[in-house]
Amino acid sequence: MITIMTAIQSLRPNAGCVVRDNAEIEWLDDVQTEPTQAEIDAEVIRLQAVYDSQAYARNRKAAYAPLAEQLDMKYHDLQNGTETWLDHIKEVKAKYPKGDK
Repeated sequence: MITIMTAIQSLRPNAGCVVRDNAEIEWLDDVQTEPTQAEIDAEVIRLQAVYDSQAYARNRKAAYAPLAEQLDMKYHDLQNGTETWLDHIKEVKAKYPKGDK
């Protein structure tokens, strides 16, 4: 879940403010202007969409074998003429497809 503070930091990097209960904003920055509630709401929606669009990548990362194990698979594949590593990669990609295809 994207918070109001995350949206504010995206809109006004390094801004000084305090957000209480993910709702009440106390603006402390005398250099940058406080974003409007509409700007904050739109940024929360935008950031959430970006986060959601990357779910496949987070799932793939968790599903892939550790790198050392993958290198071992590749070594054994080269030695034995097998495709264990390639099969592993294909399986993960099939289970968690990229959304824009």
